[in-house]
Amino acid sequence: MILEAERRAVVEHAPDLAALTPGRTGNISVRDGRDGDAFAVTPTGVPYDGFDAADVPVVGTDGEQRDGRMAPSSEVPMHAAIYRREDVGAIVHTHSPWATTLAVARRPLPPIHYMIVAVGKRVPVAEYAPYGTDALAENIVAAMAEADATASLIENHGLVVTAPDLETALENTHHVESLARLYLQSRAAGLEPATLSDAQLETVVEQFESYGQ
Repeated sequence: MILEAERRAVVEHAPDLAALTPGRTGNISVRDGRDGDAFAVTPTGVPYDGFDAADVPVVGTDGEQRDGRMAPSSEVPMHAAIYRREDVGAIVHTHSPWATTLAVARRPLPPIHYMIVAVGKRVPVAEYAPYGTDALAENIVAAMAEADATASLIENHGLVVTAPDLETALENTHHVESLARLYLQSRAAGLEPATLSDAQLETVVEQFESYGQ
């Protein structure tokens, strides 16, 4: 079975989407390394705990399915386009409520808290296009590139987060969702959230280089 470790990672972490996105609206993928030409991705329209590794589709960065007993996510064009353009190992896409609230308002997430540096200095908003299309994929890639970010909101749609591995992508998805909640709660309370400067954010980036074990 090709990409066995990546397919098992999709099976293991697919249920994590249940805490982030309603119904079956999210999807995740894991690449064959950070420069491979294929990735494992959640199947379409299946409960997050309703498939095993052999079911998990393997898709090339050209968008063609190579293996797996089930059909891949409808968002394959988005995953494939990001992998073609970005040096990343995993992607998480959700319709998580707080981030999606910003997305439907077409408002980027500003640097209201230092943890935003996990994905960049702000989270941009990619221009709307129908889901599952090449146009949407290109809009997301362009938005992340312009903002020098590893995440993007999508107008009237949701959130996509990229990272070197799936665990980090999921963790950073939670970070963005939490920050979106803080931002919107502040606005709802009639407060205007203060933002951190580029210099302050750069200091955080430097501190993070020596953070952890």
